[in-house]
Amino acid sequence: MAELANCPRCGKLFVRSSTQKVCSSCMREIENDFEKVYRFLRKKENRQSTIYEVSARTGVSVAQITEFIREGRIRVADYPNMAYPCERCGEVLITEGRFCSSCQKILEETAATLQEMLDDTKPSLSAGEGYLQKKKDDLNRSY
Repeated sequence: MAELANCPRCGKLFVRSSTQKVCSSCMREIENDFEKVYRFLRKKENRQSTIYEVSARTGVSVAQITEFIREGRIRVADYPNMAYPCERCGEVLITEGRFCSSCQKILEETAATLQEMLDDTKPSLSAGEGYLQKKKDDLNRSY
């Protein structure tokens, strides 16, 4: 369903839909950026470029080029040096997903630890039932 929203790139008000996440002027800018990157990479001599070289030569941000890769508009398999930085550490270059393997492992361990902590703090069902029965009894006595 369409709704009014502010464009996350420029702040203008626009009608947001499930297919359009930015205003039409920013969408045109994104498409122009894609065309610049695509034209650059189509040239045989540029196919071995890294994401940083592509960014420097086209003026398109690394973040935007990364988004093109994630959307599947640029296939990393066609351009072997087009790895992008891990979202967590920003140092390791990856070719798929959002996190490098070491950051992924850290996030999984953290999630497991948090889950254990949640499990430890949950009151047991029998204790909860006893509490509810006591409250029922208290209510019955007051009437």
